[in-house]
Amino acid sequence: MFRNVHQYYLYILSNKYNGTLYIGITNDLERRMFEHKNKLIEGFSKRYGLNRLVYFETFQNIKDAIKREKNMKKWKREWKIKRIREDNPNWSDLSKNWPNFKDT
Repeated sequence: MFRNVHQYYLYILSNKYNGTLYIGITNDLERRMFEHKNKLIEGFSKRYGLNRLVYFETFQNIKDAIKREKNMKKWKREWKIKRIREDNPNWSDLSKNWPNFKDT
């Protein structure tokens, strides 16, 4: 019998370069980004206009993703910024060219 392969994502959103940060996890990053970009979710990310995907990591196990999220949320802001800049120095929106997103 084959086991289903699951994929989970830890992601960081911002509203601009060096702006406000939001850390979350999801099992469908494209759907989640659609929700953020179209302001379909009430809360912190909607209130602060956080719709720029600046960083993400992929996990096969939800427990690992949750552990990483909890750990990263405890990090100092400067550590989070350093981590983002290592992979995305310009804080480009990594979801910018994904299909079905309205221009934000």
